[in-house]
Amino acid sequence: MRRWITLAAGVVLVLVGAVWVLQGIGVITGSFMTGQKLWFLIGLVAFLVGVVLVAANLTRR
Repeated sequence: MRRWITLAAGVVLVLVGAVWVLQGIGVITGSFMTGQKLWFLIGLVAFLVGVVLVAANLTRR
């Protein structure tokens, strides 16, 4: 059961992080986060943590 929770959390962090990165660099507009370096950095951290969680989950037996 824990593997599914970790995998789901990782996928959510990857998706949310990707959106925040795109908003931070100005690709996605219409938000207070658009063009803000802070949201780019927060999104990058969230994305990388998500990738680590997904990778760890997929390599674990």
